[in-house]
Amino acid sequence: MSNLDLNLVDTDGAVREAEAAVASDTRAAFFKKAAVTGGALGSAAFFTGMLPAMAEGAPSKRQDISIVKFALTLEYLEAEFYERAVSGGGLSGQTLEIAKLLADHEKTHVTALRQTLRQLGAKVPGKPTFDFKDTNKGDKFLPTAFTLENVGVRAYLGQAPRLRSRALLAAAASIATIEARHAAGVAALLNQSPYNAGTKSITPSGAFDRASSMKTILGQVKATGFITGS
Repeated sequence: MSNLDLNLVDTDGAVREAEAAVASDTRAAFFKKAAVTGGALGSAAFFTGMLPAMAEGAPSKRQDISIVKFALTLEYLEAEFYERAVSGGGLSGQTLEIAKLLADHEKTHVTALRQTLRQLGAKVPGKPTFDFKDTNKGDKFLPTAFTLENVGVRAYLGQAPRLRSRALLAAAASIATIEARHAAGVAALLNQSPYNAGTKSITPSGAFDRASSMKTILGQVKATGFITGS
């Protein structure tokens, strides 16, 4: 998959500002590839996953805005992925039904995050352009959806401790739980022992979900090549 410049993910520089303020890794490490569509998410202890995220910068309004913009980028991606999956005409049965449900939910998340940024007095980033490389079609749809939803869970969980606003924290938590339910529903449709431990399980990280930092998530998004322009 092709590489992307961070400009294509961070269209107005907010994420780069947050990264510059808190990053301790080199840019090479930041841009190290992580194959989102590989499917294997692995497992780790809850507290091990949370500690790096909690160490990233002191909560502030500016950081809250950067986090909301970061979340909006992910929601733009998911909403477009499911919308195209539904409109493409290649899905049927329960797979089509869950695609419709997720398309509606992710579109609602986009609307809510855009409204939140306006309420915070911040500029609302426009939707990027996408190329999903046919991963939203046929047999590729469910594995890709499963990965995207679990990445969403880890992204929200990773940013929750960094939020200053309790209202934003509550909103992020409510979206994170929905993303987790999405992932579980997709896991059940994949029909690969979803109720046992494993990479396609409804609980792929075990008894506790893992958190991922903003840098990690952006690296994973970059590696997919799904975002092709601002």
